[in-house]
Amino acid sequence: MIKIVTVIGARPQIIKAAAISRAIKNHFPDQIQEIIVHTGQHYDANMSQVFIDELGIPQPDYNLNVGSSGHAKQTSEMIVGIETILLENKPNYLVLYGDTNSTLAGAVAASKIHVPIVHIEAGLRSFNKSMPEEINRIMCDHTSTLLFSPTATGLNNLINEGFRLTNKLPYSADNPGIFHCGDIMYDNSLYFKSISDNRSTIIKDNKLEKDNFILSTIHRDNNTDDPVRLNAIFGSLVEIASQENISVVIPLHPRTSKILESNLDAELLKSIKSNPKIKLIPPVSFLDMIALESNCKLVMTDSGGVQKEAYYFNKPCIILRSETEWVEIVEQGAAIIANADKEKIMQSYKKLKSKTGITFPKLFGNGKAAEFICETILNNP
Repeated sequence: MIKIVTVIGARPQIIKAAAISRAIKNHFPDQIQEIIVHTGQHYDANMSQVFIDELGIPQPDYNLNVGSSGHAKQTSEMIVGIETILLENKPNYLVLYGDTNSTLAGAVAASKIHVPIVHIEAGLRSFNKSMPEEINRIMCDHTSTLLFSPTATGLNNLINEGFRLTNKLPYSADNPGIFHCGDIMYDNSLYFKSISDNRSTIIKDNKLEKDNFILSTIHRDNNTDDPVRLNAIFGSLVEIASQENISVVIPLHPRTSKILESNLDAELLKSIKSNPKIKLIPPVSFLDMIALESNCKLVMTDSGGVQKEAYYFNKPCIILRSETEWVEIVEQGAAIIANADKEKIMQSYKKLKSKTGITFPKLFGNGKAAEFICETILNNP
């Protein structure tokens, strides 16, 4: 039996880990032992524990409780904690997801003591190094032994950076294996959709009409911390809700919730609070998020994960960033990059609301990415 240590820290990683934990439980219980480490990067119960409980992920074996702080302090505390756990448990692999500070900390800790790294969601690039996530994902990729890309574009990015498809077993940090495996979040969306249909009451609770509301999420610091960008985004949402007579549902990330009073124009904030079509709600569970995504008319987001999930459920998406890692959905015509530009956001909405014939081919695999990842780990001597 091989032993893996899985690091989770932020909400998306907790959700992604559910797919691997489920694959181990259902297909490899006698071959893989998983030890779960929660860094505490998302320490708010609404952003963390609720997902562990709801998705049936095993409770973490360790919680580093690092909480919120500056990048350097937060990452350094994670490195110390993860290294201690790796030395204590001596795993065959450290499994990392995505591009958070938890990912970077795990990559640094494991590479320094020669624990092989498995990076899930490898090869994604925004080509914008002002994003902390871009630095994190590049650093993790270049210390990893097994790299699993959800898309063909991600695989090509790795090849362009010098990774070789021709590498042979056994794989190592100096001879890494790269794979296009599909997206484990697609695995999760397929698996949890029927559960969400049966359990979630969020559509009824908020008196929403199927296919007649917009779902919006805003959480990136370059949007929340910049008053100009934040006012442009929320100004667009208010204008669309008023002109189109359509509800806009905004599950508020804690960062966004804390900063609205200080960074939004007073009159705009007043109009948001007084407009019954603008529904500011607390962070939602994954099952509720699936319900919102699958029942909305359109998605407006700065989240990479929500962009993909919109695509899974055949919903057009307006991307509130200047770039995206998921270029395929833009090329497919299912999403438009509008940045935080009010005019572009309004134009994008008008274009997508009336656009017919948008297709959503299966760009993200067959729903069995987690099984492929586990099998590949087991096959590396």
